[in-house]
Amino acid sequence: QVQLVESGGGLVQAGGSLRLSCVISARTSNAYAMAWFRQAPGKEREFVAAINWGGGITRYADFVKGRFTISRNNARHMVYLQMNTLEPEDTAVYYCGLRLNHIGAPTVRTDYHYWGQGTQVTVSS
Repeated sequence: QVQLVESGGGLVQAGGSLRLSCVISARTSNAYAMAWFRQAPGKEREFVAAINWGGGITRYADFVKGRFTISRNNARHMVYLQMNTLEPEDTAVYYCGLRLNHIGAPTVRTDYHYWGQGTQVTVSS
């Protein structure tokens, strides 16, 4: 059984920052990959960032441009997304995803089997 719960979204002005968190409840002793995706109204869910079990491999979408940082704390069962220099185009619902039994950091949505309910991020201009 896997449950993911995101938090940390909100309303912020352009240029501001937010830190998203995802609490992981996963009854497994195996490695798992984590990622953040986002979905804006009328658009498909798109990849934002991914991190492998050990944290040594991270992947980012091109539009991140060094503004976002993904990290994880396995002892606390948490994954984070630090978002800086936010733009109105970053407005979306942000989801964390989990892929069991994987040592890499996949970037494709269908590679992830479990999702949280999402947290809304709204960036005003």
